[in-house]
Amino acid sequence: MLGYTTPLYNRMSAPDLADYRRYYCETCHELRHGFGLFSTAAVNYDMTFNTILLNSLSGEVLDFSPTKNSLTCVFRGPYAKSDLMRKMAGYTILLTKWELVDDTYDEPSKRNKFISLALNRAINKAEILYPEYDKMVGDGYTRLRQMELDGCTDPVRMGSEFGLALSKSLEDIAGDSSDGHLRELFVDLTATVYLIDAVDDLDKDYMDNTYNPFLARYSDFMENRGTACEDKECRCSDAYTNRNSFVNENLYEITDMMNSVITNLQTSYSFVRRRMRSSVGVTDNIVMHGIPESAKNVLTGRSSAKTGVKDLMEGHKERNRSS
Repeated sequence: MLGYTTPLYNRMSAPDLADYRRYYCETCHELRHGFGLFSTAAVNYDMTFNTILLNSLSGEVLDFSPTKNSLTCVFRGPYAKSDLMRKMAGYTILLTKWELVDDTYDEPSKRNKFISLALNRAINKAEILYPEYDKMVGDGYTRLRQMELDGCTDPVRMGSEFGLALSKSLEDIAGDSSDGHLRELFVDLTATVYLIDAVDDLDKDYMDNTYNPFLARYSDFMENRGTACEDKECRCSDAYTNRNSFVNENLYEITDMMNSVITNLQTSYSFVRRRMRSSVGVTDNIVMHGIPESAKNVLTGRSSAKTGVKDLMEGHKERNRSS
């Protein structure tokens, strides 16, 4: 997925925008160079943010050239000779692998099989190079799946526990730069993204009959999914109409959750920021402006902030939504 960890471009200075584009392109080059052309479909805002943050903390390669020819740039190798960026590329492929596995549980499809086949060589290589990351990410998705099976209705808790599992790989990539504040940042970031995503996916999850903690929390849908209700007085079919109506009906609590996780994210970021050596303007923009804007867009239903690797492989940039 492209993700929700995106800059707010109209609040960015020209130098910060150039710096961000330099990193975004470099993450794409690392994927193609290490894992093949198809793997570039996995490039995303989250990977870019994590790369900028970790590279700034480690100081490994702070100065590398930007992309000059956008038409053919995907075919060249990376400018930065960075072990950290290579690991981030491998981690991103494995995250995509487990996203596809998780989607298979929810909605098996020929599309998922095709994408898995197209990325098979990249995934196999990442599994061989980074087996420890494969296990850590797999454990995270397994824990998330178990919480769904247990009927957890706390999206913040689900996102936080998922983030704690994913943070182990990112802490390893960080190396000596890792500390408790960095772990908290990754946990808070994952909780924020999970919460925004759960709201963004309300219509899709309802239509696909897949688990969503908000649907389980506020409606009878999850209790009645997959069953025929013969009670004429039952209102389970009326429990959910569409995302906008659902959010409006539960706006106070959902907004309170959003504000809480974003505040936690900004607080944990403030501690990590003190040790950053470069690109602080870029990460400031993303954490203080970009992510809150993504949350606002999803809450107001103005746009879908996320595009999945499945959609990218098909050439779509927005998923269709029910009215």
